Amino acid sequence: MRRRERASAPPAWVVAYAALFAFALALAAGTARAAARRDPPLTILLRRIADVHECYADQFAAEVWHQSMEPRLRPYVHSYAQRIKILDDVYCEAKRDPRLPLPPDLVLALIAVESRFDRFAVSQVGAVGLMQVMPFWPKRLGVPNRLVRVDANIRIGCEILRRYLREEHHDWIRALERYNGSDGHIGYPALVLSRWQHQWHF
Repeated sequence: MRRRERASAPPAWVVAYAALFAFALALAAGTARAAARRDPPLTILLRRIADVHECYADQFAAEVWHQSMEPRLRPYVHSYAQRIKILDDVYCEAKRDPRLPLPPDLVLALIAVESRFDRFAVSQVGAVGLMQVMPFWPKRLGVPNRLVRVDANIRIGCEILRRYLREEHHDWIRALERYNGSDGHIGYPALVLSRWQHQWHF
């Protein structure tokens, strides 16, 4: 332990939490444009989502995204085509709901922490795929269980994260805690936000 230099100095974890909270608030400010009316249930939202479609503003936007992020995926995903598919699916699903778009680069950071981009990854508690979605979600939501598919896994994972973000009033720390099932422990959101800031920030 460090020697206490001042009796009034706050504990290190308090300082760390305060910094993370401020960081999350700054992030939320750019995405907190939720509709005034009640959002539709997640089940209805998922059922009306179509297949991944062209969602970039233009070809230039797509090329900038690909050129910036594709090299960062190379250590994890060997296939170029698979890297581009992941980038397209993440970008489209993160921006699917214009009332609450997610930062696609933050979604990539979450995937890196959750599965290291292994779409066949299965955790000790049974979470599956890139975004480590629990198998009960497809059944509960009335959608096919295709969690090892890149597009289906990212689609459901993004909507679950978006749901938690709404319920937690755009508090990213709380939303990430709930996504990981680690309520009350800031280690997971701290790791995701750190990876996002230092490795995946677009």
